[in-house]
Amino acid sequence: MQLPHIIEFPQIGRTEIGFIGVGEENVAIPFDIQRVFWTYYTPESIIRGRHAHLRTEMVLIAVSGRIVVNTEMIPGEIETFVLDRPTMGVYMPPMCWHTMQYSHTAVQVVIASTKYDESDYIRSYADFCRLAG
Repeated sequence: MQLPHIIEFPQIGRTEIGFIGVGEENVAIPFDIQRVFWTYYTPESIIRGRHAHLRTEMVLIAVSGRIVVNTEMIPGEIETFVLDRPTMGVYMPPMCWHTMQYSHTAVQVVIASTKYDESDYIRSYADFCRLAG
């Protein structure tokens, strides 16, 4: 089973002309990409996430600002990742409970292995512990 971990993306360019970040499926992104979405203007006092997925794998990237990502895998493997540069993302496997807290200027891009399906979400922490344990 894969655990949440940091993925480093190539940084192409130079300071005087700018940079390009690249994430190709089955190269830096370890799955086939089915969906991309983004969050922005999230107030700093809001904690988002608070769920896990049954099947979906994701990579979260802070293309701007800072995002603190907390992950939990059963049996209690908890990690904190700070995303504060666009050359890094965090991989989250299925059955990974996660929360995110954003700086106000944060823009998060999420690359997902599945299309949106509400039945894939585990929104209760008690259900997550029961299903994973």
